[in-house]
Amino acid sequence: MKAKKIIIPIIVLLVAAILVLSSIATVPVGSTGVVVQMGRVTGQTLAEGVHFKAPFITEVVAMSNMVRKLDVETASTSKDLQAITSGISINYHLAAERSASMYQTVGKDYADTLLQPAVQECVKSVMARYSAEQLITNRSAASVAISDELTAKLSSYGIIIDEFNIVDFSFSAEFDAAIEAKQVAEQNKIRAQTEKEQRVIEAEANASEKTIAAQAEADATRLRAQAEADAIKIKADAEAEANNKLNSSLSGNVLQYNAIEKWNGEYPQVVSGDESSLLIDISKGGTSVPAATTGE
Repeated sequence: MKAKKIIIPIIVLLVAAILVLSSIATVPVGSTGVVVQMGRVTGQTLAEGVHFKAPFITEVVAMSNMVRKLDVETASTSKDLQAITSGISINYHLAAERSASMYQTVGKDYADTLLQPAVQECVKSVMARYSAEQLITNRSAASVAISDELTAKLSSYGIIIDEFNIVDFSFSAEFDAAIEAKQVAEQNKIRAQTEKEQRVIEAEANASEKTIAAQAEADATRLRAQAEADAIKIKADAEAEANNKLNSSLSGNVLQYNAIEKWNGEYPQVVSGDESSLLIDISKGGTSVPAATTGE
C-alpha cells in the first residue's frame, strides 16, 4: 500500500510534466514556426520565441528565414557552341510570410528541390545568349541577367536572392588555346604599331631639328651679312664726314703749310706767266723767295 501511494503521485507528476512540455513550442531566432495540427498545415505561423500549443495534436515546425549560402557547379553552352563550366555562389533566404506554404508544398529541403534546378536552368538559358568571347569580356552583364531571371523564377515561392555571383567559368582547352593565340597576335600587332609610331615620331623630330638648325644658320648668316654691311656703311660715312671736315678746313695757310711739308728744297725749273709771285718763304724773318721765271 505504501509503495502504491508513492508510485501513483510520481506517475501523475511525470504525466503532468509531459503535458506541460508538449504544450510548449520554441521557435529559434531567425525562424518562423509553422503550425501543424494532426499532420495538417493550418497556415498559422509563430514568430521566434516560446509559445503554448495543444499537446500531442499540434506540432510547430521551424523554417529558417536566415540568409544561407548555396554553391552550384553548372554546365552550359555558349551561343557559339562552346562548352562552359561555371561556379555559381548564391546568398538567399526564405520570406517569413511564405514559410507555411513552402513547408506545405515543398518541405524544408527546398534548396535542393527548387533552388539548385532553377540555377542550372537560368544559367543555361542566359549563357546561350552570349558568345564565349562576350562572356569573357562582359561577365557582369551575364551575371546580372542570370540573377534577374532566377529572381523572377523563385519569387513566387518566397525565395529571395540576396546576392548572386559567377565565381568562375572555364572553357575547353582548345578554346583557351585559341583565345591565348589571338591575344598574342593582338599584342604583337599593338607592339608593331607602337614601334612604327615611335619611328615616325623620331623621324619627325629629326626633321624638325634639321629644319630648326638650318633656319638658325640662315638667320646667323643674314645677321653677319647685315652686320658687315652696317660696318661698311658706318666706315664709309665716317670717311665721307672726315673728308668733308678736311675740305672745309683747307685754307690758304694750310695749303702753304702742306706744300712746305712736302718741298724737297729745290726750286722749280719752270714757272708760268703769273706764277712769279712768292712760292715759299724759307727765311725765319719771313723773307720771300722769288719764283724762277721763264724767258718768255
